[in-house]
Amino acid sequence: MKRKILVPTDFSKNSWNAIKYALELYKSDECIFYFLNAFSATQNVFDNLINFEPGSELYELSKAKSEQGLVRILDLLDIEDQENPKHHFETISMFNYPLEAIKNSVEKKDIEMIVMGTKGETDSRHIPYGSTAIYVMEKVRNCPVIVVPEKAKHTLPKEIVFPTSYKTHYKRRELIYLIDIAKKCDAKIEILHISEEEKLDKNQKENKQLLKEIFEDVSYSFHELSYNSVEAAINIFIESRDSDMVAFINKKHFFFGSVLTQPLVKEVGFHSKVPILVMHDLRN
Repeated sequence: MKRKILVPTDFSKNSWNAIKYALELYKSDECIFYFLNAFSATQNVFDNLINFEPGSELYELSKAKSEQGLVRILDLLDIEDQENPKHHFETISMFNYPLEAIKNSVEKKDIEMIVMGTKGETDSRHIPYGSTAIYVMEKVRNCPVIVVPEKAKHTLPKEIVFPTSYKTHYKRRELIYLIDIAKKCDAKIEILHISEEEKLDKNQKENKQLLKEIFEDVSYSFHELSYNSVEAAINIFIESRDSDMVAFINKKHFFFGSVLTQPLVKEVGFHSKVPILVMHDLRN
C-alpha cells in the first residue's frame, strides 16, 4: 500500500527544502506526495467572504497563481532529476487558510504524515517557527508532522533524540512513526531524560521499562541530564552530539506545549537546525 505524504507549500525556499527532505526520507517507499498550496485574498476573514468568491477577478487570479506555482514545483522536480519510480505526485490548490487546508487534506486524502517547512515567505527571520508550523504541530492532532528548518541537513537521520520525563506511560501505537523512521534510516533513538529529581520513582521506572519494550526492534540508548531548563538541556544535548532529528509526543496542555508556546519557542536553538517529528498523545 502506498504511503500518503502531505507537503504544504507557499513556494518559499524553506518549503522547497521540506519537499526535498520528504523525497529523501521516503526514497525507498511507494508514496503519493500531495503538494498543497492554500490561497486566500487577505488575512481578513470578512474581506475574503465579501470580495473573494469563485468567479471574481481576485479569486481567479489567486487561483491561477497557486496552480502555476504547483506546476513549477513539478517542473523543478523533473529538471533536478528527482524522478523515482516509487513516487507519484499530485497537487492540491485550495481556497482556504493554511491550517484549515491542511486539516481538510489530511481527512480527505487519508494522509499518514505531513512534512513542512518551519516558516514561509511572510514569517519573521527573528523567530525559528512561523505561525502556521506552530498551529499545525499543536492543532492537527490526527496526523504526525515533520517540520524541517531551512538550515536542516538533507540527509537521512542517523540519530534521533527523544526527550521524556518518564512521568506518563506511552503506547506503542503512539510511537510507530518514530520506530518506522528509525528502521527506515537505520537510525539510533537517544532517549533523553531531563531530570528534576535525584532518582526515578516507581511510576517513572515502569514507564522507562515500557519504552524498552516498545523500542525493542530498534537501536536505542538512555541518557540523563540535570538541568533547570528543558529547552536548554535538549539544545545542549543535540549540539554536543550533532543529532539529526528530535521527536516529541504532543501531550495536550502538557510537556510539548511548554516547548512550543511563544515566547519560549524563540529560545530553543535546536528549532532552527534539526527537523522535528511531532506525534500525538492518542488519549487526548
